[in-house]
Amino acid sequence: MTVRNAETMMAARELAIDCLEHRADAADIAAVEAQLGRYPRGMVAVGARCVCGRPLAVVTRPLLADGTPFPTTCYLTSPEAVKAVSHCEANGVMREYNTLLEQDEELRARYARAHASYLAFRHELAIRLGDSEEHIVSTSAGGMPVRVKCLHALLAQTLIMGEGVNPIGDLTLRRVADEFSPAVCRCSTRFDAAHSA
Repeated sequence: MTVRNAETMMAARELAIDCLEHRADAADIAAVEAQLGRYPRGMVAVGARCVCGRPLAVVTRPLLADGTPFPTTCYLTSPEAVKAVSHCEANGVMREYNTLLEQDEELRARYARAHASYLAFRHELAIRLGDSEEHIVSTSAGGMPVRVKCLHALLAQTLIMGEGVNPIGDLTLRRVADEFSPAVCRCSTRFDAAHSA
């Protein structure tokens, strides 16, 4: 095992443990339900929060209660972030990022490591939750490890795992800074926490 692989596994283990020690409570679930307009199936924890405390991205379990495999472990929920990223996608940014991946060997290597980090994190969750990964064992999200398919998923990974893990998620975070930033509250979704219990 290489040092980098050992570091990836250690970081994944620590993040999974932290998520499971700080599971989503009723208020978190109500906030995300208001953001999505539906109940957040498989939600384990809030992985990233706005400076105001509201959820930006959540961590979901690898296997939903009904037995459905769910590969999207890092899930973007903030309507403001979703809207900002959708603007990027509509403006052809994914095409631009795919071209960058084709041309930049170092970027491709970093993107492949982001894929490995995603899989390691989900595996650590699966072990601790007793979930099977049988049908999604090599599937991460967002098109990793070879192409850019969904900037929402890639930004969610950056928000949950931190900058420096997913280079495309990091580029996306910088690209949307005028519309969305975890350091600037632009939250518009309202919900009544009193009715969340």
